[in-house]
Amino acid sequence: MKKIEWNHASLGGKVFEAIEQAILGGTYAAGDSLTELGLSAELGVSRTPVREALRQLELEGLVQSVPNKGTVVVGISQKDIEDIYTIRMSIEGLACEWAAQKINGKELEKLKEIIELQEFYAQKNDVLQVWQLDRKFHETIYDASRSRPLKHTLTNFHNYIQKARELSFKSGGRTALSVKEHRDIYEAVAQHDGEKARVLTRQHIANARENFLNHISQER
Repeated sequence: MKKIEWNHASLGGKVFEAIEQAILGGTYAAGDSLTELGLSAELGVSRTPVREALRQLELEGLVQSVPNKGTVVVGISQKDIEDIYTIRMSIEGLACEWAAQKINGKELEKLKEIIELQEFYAQKNDVLQVWQLDRKFHETIYDASRSRPLKHTLTNFHNYIQKARELSFKSGGRTALSVKEHRDIYEAVAQHDGEKARVLTRQHIANARENFLNHISQER
C-alpha cells in the first residue's frame, strides 16, 4: 500500500478502506499477521486510526485477534465466495425487479451509456475497461431500486468478491457473455418489466458463479 495524504476528517474511514482493499485484493493473504506499527509506517499515519480500523475489520470478519500472534488475516474463503454468489442470485434479482419499477429517465440513460461503452470495449477486447464498467452497471441498478438496505448489502458483497469477479470475468469468454446479459437486463428494465429483469439478473449471477467455479477447478 502507498502512503496517502490523508484528510484528517475522514482519516479513520480511509485507513479502514485501505487495509480492507489490501485484504480483499490479495495484498494480504489469509494467515498473514498485521501489526499496528507496521501498518502505521506503511500508511504514514499514527497507530490510533490503525487500531480502530483493525477492530472494525474484526467485526467484519476479515481479520481475527489470535493470542501470541496478534491480528491475523482471515480474508474471504472460496466457501464465502460461493455463498455470496448464491445469496446475490436472490437479492440482486429483487433489486433489479424494484429498479425496473422505479428507475427514472436519467438512470436509464446512464445504464444505456454504460452498456454501449462495454460493448465498444468488448469489441476491442479491452477486458479491464469492461470489468470496471461492470461495477458501475450494478451500482446504477442498486441506486434505482430505491432501497438503502439492498444497496448497502449488495455493494458490500460486490466489494468482498472483487478478486473472484475479476478472475471470472477474464476467463472462459465470460466478458462478451456478461455484456450481452447486461444488454438483456437493461432492455427488461427499460420496458419496466420487473419479473423479466429479476429472472435475467438471477441467471446473470448464476452464470458468473458457474464461471468462477469452473475457473477454480481448472486451477487445481
